[in-house]
Amino acid sequence: MSVSLEKGQKVDLTKGNSGLSKIIVGLGWDEVAQKGAKGLFSSLLGKSTVDIDCDASVLMLDENNKLQGVTNLVYFGNLKSKDGSVVHTGDNLTGQGDGDDEVILVNLSKVPKNFKKLLFTVNIYDCIKRHQDFGMIKNAFIRVLNDSNKKELIRYDLSGNYAGKTALIVGEIYRHEEEWKFAAIGESTTDDSLKTIIGRY
Repeated sequence: MSVSLEKGQKVDLTKGNSGLSKIIVGLGWDEVAQKGAKGLFSSLLGKSTVDIDCDASVLMLDENNKLQGVTNLVYFGNLKSKDGSVVHTGDNLTGQGDGDDEVILVNLSKVPKNFKKLLFTVNIYDCIKRHQDFGMIKNAFIRVLNDSNKKELIRYDLSGNYAGKTALIVGEIYRHEEEWKFAAIGESTTDDSLKTIIGRY
């Protein structure tokens, strides 16, 4: 049975899930219909939302919460970590469609010991030029599934008001002794690009 989390909550991931090593991390969101966006022509096409290109990324952090080089950043421009433990399945340019918009595969048993945390972020691509922010997004979530049977283990639905914010620190998977845990973070920032986000780490 899936565990539903709220902001700030933490839960064991591998403890109690014997043999769990390969997981699927799905992130999703929907665009909010924009008032005034529908003219006669666009309504005939059924187009009432503005395409927003949200990008999910994973920062592989050391025990000091630091990103040791961009090779430890997994995103649309680097779909696989050097060690092969984290794989991004590809960029969704519009966020349209049901279910997960972007999917990241993680083999926890392959994550090198020097990495203590996998931090999951979402930012809006080219947000300044496009005048877009997370107030234009709804139903954002992150979920973790067991890769072997595709059963959902954890789900965190982000319910905050993120108007004016352009990046989200969604959640993290981190080592706790010999096990892995998941923390629901849900913090928003005004970072205007992935480069700005990683500058924090």
